[in-house]
Amino acid sequence: MRIRIVDAFTDRPFAGNPAGVLLLDAFPADSWLQDVAREVNHAETAFAHPLPPGGEADWALRWFTPAAEVDMCGHATLATAHVLHSTGAASGTVRFAARCGILTATAAEDGTITLDFPTSSLTREEVPDGLAKALGAPIVSVHDTAAHIGDLLVELADEAAVRALAPDVRTLGRHSRRGIIATAAAADPATGYDYVSRCFFPNVGVDEDPVTGSAHTALAPFWSARLDRAGLTGLQASPRSGLVRTEVRGGRTLLTGRAVIVIDGELLTAP
Repeated sequence: MRIRIVDAFTDRPFAGNPAGVLLLDAFPADSWLQDVAREVNHAETAFAHPLPPGGEADWALRWFTPAAEVDMCGHATLATAHVLHSTGAASGTVRFAARCGILTATAAEDGTITLDFPTSSLTREEVPDGLAKALGAPIVSVHDTAAHIGDLLVELADEAAVRALAPDVRTLGRHSRRGIIATAAAADPATGYDYVSRCFFPNVGVDEDPVTGSAHTALAPFWSARLDRAGLTGLQASPRSGLVRTEVRGGRTLLTGRAVIVIDGELLTAP
């Protein structure tokens, strides 16, 4: 059984966010899927199988962290679409049936892939007691995100504050269902990005996610409203780093990036 490790939201190996990708004939037991994700030990491993023609989707898609199944994952969807296109298993637009609904991934001639995801709602909240201490930085504002993400979006004063974070991730987990998205405007938009972020998801076994597509369904509307532009570019300033081009189209958000297959091997333990 072929298994691939794909670096997503980057155009070079060993950057962006790595994801495991397995193409199956059908989904086996959840326990086996979780065991594989734990063995791969990246933020997410994606499992996909083809669906009968004529339906609303072409492939069924699920995502597992080393600790749990998640409702939405951007980088592993990008990674899966990249595998499908690079192997000739799909072309043009691929429709995925996932826990959060129908998602599409469209490949362009320049090698980029654009994901069409639901836009997250944002509800401003008071800063929870203890959150600034756990994060290790003063907080400008806090917004709750939609249920399919389950994060708190936390605005900080500037890019330097986001980059300098060294949070107590165990304490952070008390403040949201999945984790914390920390963000600020870019210090200098001439650098090629409009805002920065870092994402901490201890509740699903990911202390810091390198590049989080799903978080950008909340970051995009937040910064598009602030900057009065539908199309923006976000830099996730993790140690691996990665760029996500975003465009808000009402209830949908487009996420565009690149991906690179870095490992193509064989999984010797079948379901």
